[in-house]
Amino acid sequence: MSLLDLVNKPLVVAIGVPFVGGMVSGLTTGPAIKGWYRTIRKPAWTPPNWLFGPMWTYLYISMGYASYLVYTNTTSTADAREMALTLYASQLLLNFAWTPLFFGMRQFGAASIDILALLGLIIATGVKFYEIDPVAGYLMVPYAGWVSLASSLSCWIWWHNPAGGKTKGQ
Repeated sequence: MSLLDLVNKPLVVAIGVPFVGGMVSGLTTGPAIKGWYRTIRKPAWTPPNWLFGPMWTYLYISMGYASYLVYTNTTSTADAREMALTLYASQLLLNFAWTPLFFGMRQFGAASIDILALLGLIIATGVKFYEIDPVAGYLMVPYAGWVSLASSLSCWIWWHNPAGGKTKGQ
C-alpha cells in the first residue's frame, strides 16, 4: 500500500476543481486591484480587498466538499445526483467567467448579468444538493450570501462607472 492509496481522490478533485479554477480565473485581478480598480467608484459597503482571497478560499473548499457529498451519496438516484452536479458545474463556469469579464475586460454589464445568473444557479444547486444531502445544501448558503453581496457590488459599479472604469485614452 502506498501513501497515494490513503488519499481520498474524489475529495481532492472535488475541492481542487473549484479552487484551481478560481485561482486561474483570478489571474486578472492582481494588476487591476493595484491599478484601475482603485480609481473607480465603489459603494460604501465594499469589503476590504484583503477579505476576498480568504473568503473565496473558504467558499471554494466548502462548495467542493458539498459536491463531494452529493457525488458520493448512495441514498439518492443517479439522475438526482447528475442533475445536481450539472447545476453545480454550470454555476462553476459562470463563477469562473465573472472575474475575467469584470477585471480582465472591464465589461461591468456583462459581468453583472453573469453574476446574477450565477446567483440563480447557486440557489438552484443548493436546493438540489439539500434534497440529496442536507449538509451539502447548507454548505452552499454562505456561497449564496457572498455572491448576493458580490452581485450588489457588481451592479452598483456597473451603474456608477458606465465607461467600464476607463478614462479617455485608455
